[in-house]
Amino acid sequence: MNTILGLGFILLIGLFSARLINKIKFPAVTAYLLSGILIGPSVFKLIPNDVISASGLISNIVLGIIAFGIGQNFSRDNFRKIGRSVIWISVLEACGAWIFVTLVFLIILRQPFYLSLLFGALSSATAPAATVMVIREYRAKGNFTDTLLGVVAIDDAWCLIIFAISLAISQAIYAHMLATFFLIKVFLNSILSIFGAFILGGIVATLLAYLSRYLRTQTELLIFTLGFVFLNIGIAIWLNLSVLLANMFLGATLVNINKSSFNFFDSIKTLDPPLFLLFFVLAGANLEISILGKLGLIGLVYLIFRVMGKMIGAGIGARISGASRSIKRYLGLGLVPQAGVALGCALIAKNDFPNVGSMIFTTIIATTVIYELIGPLCTKYALQKAGEILIEPPKNI
Repeated sequence: MNTILGLGFILLIGLFSARLINKIKFPAVTAYLLSGILIGPSVFKLIPNDVISASGLISNIVLGIIAFGIGQNFSRDNFRKIGRSVIWISVLEACGAWIFVTLVFLIILRQPFYLSLLFGALSSATAPAATVMVIREYRAKGNFTDTLLGVVAIDDAWCLIIFAISLAISQAIYAHMLATFFLIKVFLNSILSIFGAFILGGIVATLLAYLSRYLRTQTELLIFTLGFVFLNIGIAIWLNLSVLLANMFLGATLVNINKSSFNFFDSIKTLDPPLFLLFFVLAGANLEISILGKLGLIGLVYLIFRVMGKMIGAGIGARISGASRSIKRYLGLGLVPQAGVALGCALIAKNDFPNVGSMIFTTIIATTVIYELIGPLCTKYALQKAGEILIEPPKNI
């Protein structure tokens, strides 16, 4: 099968599998992952090697677009709307999973620090799509629902920051930088990667906003926006900066300096569906079934302690911010799903850490499928306990 035929096959299989799995009320991302596993090298071998080898390129492009869209949530107006409780809960649930999983992997599983740190960082991500799907399906409304939506909207931003810091530290440790000034070098590398990405995103956003005055049509707007996103991704890779943070800050700067910035974000959303489908199917195709059997304890520990960290962190954040009793007790259950950003970050880890990368990525793929299956059920239960949905969805849905 040639490359172009393979791409067409991926898009069509992904589309029809999503329509099929929708019949049992599971999110499309689950269908994409399962399709990728089935048609990938581990099972039916229907995806060309050229397409598999391009996974890193596609991952950088899709993650760059995702990070750019996440940056839209960092407008001054949005921060005033989402309130104190959303900030506290979102920060602490992300950090709770990060710290919990890192410590468990380090102390109980006795994994190397850099590997424990990477798993901890990956655990901080939450997939908003499944949560939003359940809220829309059951027409949930109320303070609990609004808080949950606010938390999942900015959760991936904290994940990107946590992962960028953890990746920089892990790379330094993995490279055996054991000189006298080891800790100083680790710290300086982390600072350079993070703040360099912020500076790059700010400069590119300023240039984008200034030149956008010369645009005349929607087509020009789409090409112009996509070009700048790609430009930002490429420069970040060239300078060894964080692609995720550079594009997130591109979006965050743009939304705060340009009153019509929503036009840029809306234009690029037209490209999202096929790119996301391709990304998730290829993520599933990269799963190495042969090493699944070796991941029993690691996968189980990751599954359990990630959820525990998020629930405890969300509970602490809710108490600090004075949120309602239902938010303190149940909001963490709405944060179980894990998909896009976690998979993309895991793919980066796979490429950067040859010896353990496959194990990291396979663990995240396997647990993501499980999380995407049980996540919607957990979210539905949380909304029911909060008293903000009916037991059954309205008949006309």
